[in-house]
Amino acid sequence: MATYGYARVSTTDQDLTVQREALKAVGCEIIREEKVSGTSRQGRDELETLLQFLRPGDTLVVTRLDRLARSMDDLSQIVNELQQRGAALKATEQPVDTSTAAGKAFFQMLGVFAEFETNLRRERQMEGIAKAKAKGVYKGRKPSIDVEEVKRLRDEEGLGATEIAKRLGIARTSVYRAL
Repeated sequence: MATYGYARVSTTDQDLTVQREALKAVGCEIIREEKVSGTSRQGRDELETLLQFLRPGDTLVVTRLDRLARSMDDLSQIVNELQQRGAALKATEQPVDTSTAAGKAFFQMLGVFAEFETNLRRERQMEGIAKAKAKGVYKGRKPSIDVEEVKRLRDEEGLGATEIAKRLGIARTSVYRAL
């Protein structure tokens, strides 16, 4: 029975030191770390490695549930995988221990709040973008496709969408959209 730690921050300029020290303090023998968003499991290779490695009786420790997942679906899925492997989940800063009934209930409540927080942040971001657009400040990303070049290649060189896409290094659907 081993205790493994998982530490995560969302951006590369954030520091993992506080999480790493907290995980070491509770006896984590191995700590996997990554700097990637927690809104999805996609691209979280260290987490996937840990989940595949856990054996019956092992414990996965995080400092807080939002370090593990930002949506209730992902969180539930991770805990289900842990349970299928016979492993438990604990959080150092929250009374979460999925090996107990009270810990499971508290885990589910915290998961709902983590997802709620993510949704609120997204709403605030959208409100800010809408205000900026109304003021003419936010214009979105600059176009990455030269529409005039796409048209020129079609009209002057007689190229088809596939050849234009290859030459410009863009998707064929982008060529159709530009035309």
